[in-house]
Amino acid sequence: MNLLRITNYGLNKFVIRNSQFAQLKILGIDPGTTRIGYGLIESSGDSISLLDSGLLTITAKETHHRLVDLATSYTDLLRREKPELVSFEKLFFAKNVKTGLDVAQARGVLLYLTAQAGIPFLEFSPSEVKSNIAGYGSADKQAVAMMVKRITGVREIPGPDDVTDAIAIAIAGSNHAKFM
Repeated sequence: MNLLRITNYGLNKFVIRNSQFAQLKILGIDPGTTRIGYGLIESSGDSISLLDSGLLTITAKETHHRLVDLATSYTDLLRREKPELVSFEKLFFAKNVKTGLDVAQARGVLLYLTAQAGIPFLEFSPSEVKSNIAGYGSADKQAVAMMVKRITGVREIPGPDDVTDAIAIAIAGSNHAKFM
């Protein structure tokens, strides 16, 4: 018997009732302009299992084509994986303003599609994810990758940084959901 219940009270206002026996499928998203990392975990009590991970690769050059391709790929991912919660990394700083704006546009598409699908979502800054996973907000990529490997029990560090980061974002969502 699954004791988990998610109640959606509009955009990003929801209640998760969890128990040590409840299972929750959480999709972590590391947004980008042409490479979007994703990691799907299942959280059950204190146990976290990696179900799937990968990259959504967008090859279109023009912004409007890129956003349409992103929307199509992400919608397909949501339909295939059926997450109960999505965790996103917040855009917090961009050295290149144009890149920051492009990532913000992609995030907007992803957030909109998640809300449109009726899936609750959480957002975390990179330092919140690092603190949640490695215990300190300035952890380097290798420390985060090693903790992702340890927490999920996988033999190899999964994929490129985008994928590892997405799994870490999903784990942060799982840890946050336990206290909601």
